[in-house]
Amino acid sequence: MGFHTIQENEYPKLLKEIGKDAPKQLYYKGVWDEAIFQNCLAVVGSRHMTIYGKQVVERIVSEVAAAGVTIVSGFMYGVDAEAHKTALSVGGRTIAVMPCGIDLIHPEHQQDLYMEILKNKGLVVSEYEGSTQPALWIYPRRNRIVAGLSRAALIIEAGEKSGSLITANLAKKFKRKVFVVPGPITSENSKGIMQLIKEGAEAINSADDILSIFGGRTSPKIKGEVRPRDIVEIKIIDQLRREALSIDIMSRNLGMPVAKMGTILSMMQLRGQIKQEGNKYYVN
Repeated sequence: MGFHTIQENEYPKLLKEIGKDAPKQLYYKGVWDEAIFQNCLAVVGSRHMTIYGKQVVERIVSEVAAAGVTIVSGFMYGVDAEAHKTALSVGGRTIAVMPCGIDLIHPEHQQDLYMEILKNKGLVVSEYEGSTQPALWIYPRRNRIVAGLSRAALIIEAGEKSGSLITANLAKKFKRKVFVVPGPITSENSKGIMQLIKEGAEAINSADDILSIFGGRTSPKIKGEVRPRDIVEIKIIDQLRREALSIDIMSRNLGMPVAKMGTILSMMQLRGQIKQEGNKYYVN
């Protein structure tokens, strides 16, 4: 764990630009380097994410993260957590801004995601030290950091009174671009999105619209290319389709250390590809 104050050169430049709204210090765990703050996109949305919302995150955030853009979110369940997971799934980097002290994991049930962020050169930050408990008044204050770190904000599913609207309004206040993805007009999660569109947010349907403000960079991955870890995952799924297996057996079958296999299996669980029951793994 470490921290940087607003007076230090290491403090994120974009966050410093929000003036009196900038926190005086940031506590952190993980890899703090200049690169992770260079091109950041805030991704927030409903805690009550629908299947449609999940599909949108997987489609758009995966391309943006694979292009080298850091995904910033608030670590809550729903769209926030899915954005973090999706960034990690394509080898991207992500920053989780916590609504509590730096020594706590909140929500507690997302401990696996928390550890995966740290294992994959991500960053967990908070303006609060130690074990400061989450509180209702902290969440909107946390949102100013999410927006302040980012060059733009993407809102995916938001109800009429969603906290994501606070992040969107803060992004506008900080002169940052606000993107939204339209949803079904019959959905409660579309009411906040429609309001943002009326207020001038840009409606998008692809990652290209977002990447244009980051220099129009495209993903370094060649279309159709399978990354080495993807090949391993394909082999794991092929084995599990035949029968449920333990981590020791899969490690032996693929000639891989148990620790490395554990990391891959954890990521596959986070993405919902497999599940664990007892000491065996199954395909979802």
